[in-house]
Amino acid sequence: MLVAFAAWRFIERPRKPSYTTAAATIGSVSRGITASGTVNPVVTVQVGSYVSGVVTNVACDYNTHVMKGQLCAQIDPRPYQTVVDQDQANLAAAQAQLQKDQAAAQYAGLTYTRNADLGQRGLVSQDTVDQAKTAAGQANAQLEVDQTGVQQRKAALEAAQVNLGYTKIVSPVDGTVVSRNITQGQTVAASFQTPTLFLIATDLTKMEVDTNVSESDIGAITAGSAATFTVEAFPDRTFAGRVTQVRQAPQTVQNVVTYDAVVSADNPDDALKPGMTATVRLITDTRANVLRVPDQALRYTPGGVAATSGAGSELKPVGDGGRDSASVWVLRDGRPVRVPVTVGLDDDANAEIVNGALRPGDQVIVSESAAGSTSSRPAQGPRLRF
Repeated sequence: MLVAFAAWRFIERPRKPSYTTAAATIGSVSRGITASGTVNPVVTVQVGSYVSGVVTNVACDYNTHVMKGQLCAQIDPRPYQTVVDQDQANLAAAQAQLQKDQAAAQYAGLTYTRNADLGQRGLVSQDTVDQAKTAAGQANAQLEVDQTGVQQRKAALEAAQVNLGYTKIVSPVDGTVVSRNITQGQTVAASFQTPTLFLIATDLTKMEVDTNVSESDIGAITAGSAATFTVEAFPDRTFAGRVTQVRQAPQTVQNVVTYDAVVSADNPDDALKPGMTATVRLITDTRANVLRVPDQALRYTPGGVAATSGAGSELKPVGDGGRDSASVWVLRDGRPVRVPVTVGLDDDANAEIVNGALRPGDQVIVSESAAGSTSSRPAQGPRLRF
């Protein structure tokens, strides 16, 4: 009978709760805005073709490192070389005609001078003098026409030589080929618009992320703001950057207005690739070297466990329960003690404690279980959530 009663008392006796704690630490707390964006090279040059024709050679491929002026492709130059040859012949003919007319003008001038002298002495009629004068004037006018024709032929030849030069597709900058849109034997048609043959990124060690920030959040973003981002290819790696530009051009999609905030980041190991989707956290406010606790500690309340007496002023009610005036429960001597605190900046992972009887290293309670021994977890730094 006594054994049954003892067993009943043991079973019915309330079990001591088990607490999960985390240490209050010194660290940084940052508040930010989460946005999505696309990784792009800082400068991308589109290389196109000004002339039409058949591609006879492709010398650049994806990921090719090119220098300024390096040949990347060749369009069949024979039709354009034919035009150059024709214009050279036309120019030579015009120059020969000019020389011929110069000789004729010189002769007409001498004839007029001779007849004018003879006319003054009455040896020829005035009509002969006038005819010689008219012939000399016509010869000089023909020289001006010939000189204009020579200039026209030169301009046509220069245009043909320019078109012939455009058959060589060269890189305008030093960089890396990120896109190739032609193959050997393909016909390039540049009649209506210039086709893009290559995309060349000038420097892939410097990248930028074009983020779409909603109009409600753009007011907190300024040039120079710090930013961090991740990409799906490296989910465990956080890249650091800085906002270099907040563009004024709005983008409206389904009545949602967003603005482009450009985040620049270094890419020394070429881990970031053009076109990657990035999840960006734009830092709007930060506190460094402050006392902080996990957010779970501010939401925790003992489940039916009353705090022990003797805690003095630490057990008094805490204001109106707002975020700026709250409380945490600290495990001291194995018992939970409520500590009033004033909360500052919160980054959804940790909260800054600006005032209260809380010290670094205090074990704040974040959760409890019905039974078991007290457990604790190591202090964690600020966690970035995207």
